[in-house]
Amino acid sequence: MADFQCVKCGNSSYEVGEMHVAGGLLGKLFDVEGRKFTSVTCTRCRLTEFYKADRSQLSSIFDLFIS
Repeated sequence: MADFQCVKCGNSSYEVGEMHVAGGLLGKLFDVEGRKFTSVTCTRCRLTEFYKADRSQLSSIFDLFIS
């Protein structure tokens, strides 16, 4: 993501993270992982965008910032 630019403040520095969300009552009872989201956070204004994707699709998401 060399060409990343925050849509809010124009900053080019970012952090990538991951968040897991439980899948409801049955997911909690059976300890089944719900959904996984990848986050991209601007290091200046902290604007965060979340993307639902598999690891294999992660590079496609980052291509959105480059194009």
